[in-house]
Amino acid sequence: MKLYAAAASPFVRKVMVVLHETGQLDSVEIIPVVTSPVQPSGAVQASNPLAKIPALERGDGPALYDSRVICAYLDQRAGGRLYNRGWESKILEATADGIMDAAVLMSYEKRLRPQDKQWDGWLDAQQDKVLGGCAALNARWMSHLQGPLDIGQIAVGCALGYVDFRHPDAGWRNGNPALAQWYAAFESRPSMQATQPRDA
Repeated sequence: MKLYAAAASPFVRKVMVVLHETGQLDSVEIIPVVTSPVQPSGAVQASNPLAKIPALERGDGPALYDSRVICAYLDQRAGGRLYNRGWESKILEATADGIMDAAVLMSYEKRLRPQDKQWDGWLDAQQDKVLGGCAALNARWMSHLQGPLDIGQIAVGCALGYVDFRHPDAGWRNGNPALAQWYAAFESRPSMQATQPRDA
């Protein structure tokens, strides 16, 4: 299998953490790519018509894309333990993915749009989504996050790691002490340490 990836992407990181946690890293060739919404990679677009990463080429079927689809496939391939806590795992993954989406949109606004065209209202709205998601995690999801490892925990860890990486002044820890304490422990996992985000 081949995984089209960029080390800064939180969605790619989620897949990479799953590969580590399920012992499948040796089954996948990692293909680093440089891609963006305004300059998509041709190699990625050949596997994913939306030209977004991650994209996973398989030998036994069409390419898979969207991190949720890829992670579910990899989990099933490894025997299926990361989604076995039911709908709560999926809701938690969706919440984390929403935080990632908002944080990535903030990054695009700051990094790709000319400074004189950047929209502060847009940035504020996306940051509100990040902070609202974190507040919900701290208020509602701590018992789940502190339970057995599942895809929800992996997704939340990758989301918070990306916010720290690209938006260190976002202040998501303010008012969320339980979540901050959980993340401090979770980010020390070998799979998280091995997949820390970085610019290419």
